[in-house]
Amino acid sequence: MTATFQTIVTPDGPFTVVTNGSGKVIASGWTSSVEDAISRVRAAHRPADFKEGPVEAASAVESYYSGDVHAIETVEVELHGTDGQLAGWKTLREIEPGQPLNYSQFARALGSPSAVRAAASICARNPVALFVPCHRVLRTDGSLGGFAWGLDIKQSLLDREARA
Repeated sequence: MTATFQTIVTPDGPFTVVTNGSGKVIASGWTSSVEDAISRVRAAHRPADFKEGPVEAASAVESYYSGDVHAIETVEVELHGTDGQLAGWKTLREIEPGQPLNYSQFARALGSPSAVRAAASICARNPVALFVPCHRVLRTDGSLGGFAWGLDIKQSLLDREARA
């Protein structure tokens, strides 16, 4: 399979979106490197070839940064992971912009209140940043916790969504 990628400029830096042949997002993140973006996809599901070109999902990112924080919600994604990861990524897409959860609340939303570390791991392994908004999960004490693309970007996204 040949994947298509596009890098756009955002207020938080370059953002690369990688899509499969049917236009579903398979990888994304704040980088200008398609290799960095795709590195978060399980090896067995990484495309062998890439071509640069326009991808429809990039317009949703531009709309998001223009103030429509809901624009990313309808973008189709293709994810590969364990049943728990897939359920977690689906649940992340249900968190409302401006209404972040903490890891304990996220674990409860997954039906496993004591599985806080597993909930954090689901966020950490998210290959389609922004489209699966793992940035909307915070530490139980309200601090940012981690974010693969940097805490400055996570804070920027949370601030943008709080204002919307």
